[in-house]
Amino acid sequence: MYRSFFPVLAVLMITVAGCAQKRADDAQEPSSSDAMPENEMVSTNAPDSATAVLNPTEGNSVRGSVRFIKVDDGVRVIADVTGLASGKHGFHVHENGDCSAPDGSSAGGHFSNGTTPHGAPDNDADMRHAGDLGNVTADSEGHAHLDRVDPVLSLSGPMSIVGRAVIVHGGMDDLTSQPSGAAGPRVACGVIE
Repeated sequence: MYRSFFPVLAVLMITVAGCAQKRADDAQEPSSSDAMPENEMVSTNAPDSATAVLNPTEGNSVRGSVRFIKVDDGVRVIADVTGLASGKHGFHVHENGDCSAPDGSSAGGHFSNGTTPHGAPDNDADMRHAGDLGNVTADSEGHAHLDRVDPVLSLSGPMSIVGRAVIVHGGMDDLTSQPSGAAGPRVACGVIE
């Protein structure tokens, strides 16, 4: 009788040990019902778009929005700005995403890799700042619209414009004067988010 009892006891002990291990494994791994829903998972992909809401600097009434959309040839820039004097106004991405200073100076200088000169937006990448977007042109009612694809801008990587600022200037960017095109005071600022 004892001889038949020992094999049964051994099988029972192995079964209990296996169940205990399974419970320990289950406790460490979340079940599919505990997993984060797919639409709430954090994405590691680069953004497809970003937006800056332009607010006036002190003493100005310029407002607007700028959308940046990733496209095959670079980044499409769509800007709508109101409250401008008619004519051309310098339009740039600046290095700091900070519009807290009353005059917009907290946004720093034009966004660049530090080795390129100021230039026109159609210049090659080595002959312009990454943030050199040229001018927006306001009509007689003070509205300016821009829609162009910029091959130098990026929404990801070390030269990403996300987290930087867009500045609209009171005067025209002459596209040649260093370091910023002699475009005059900053009349609006918006952080790219």
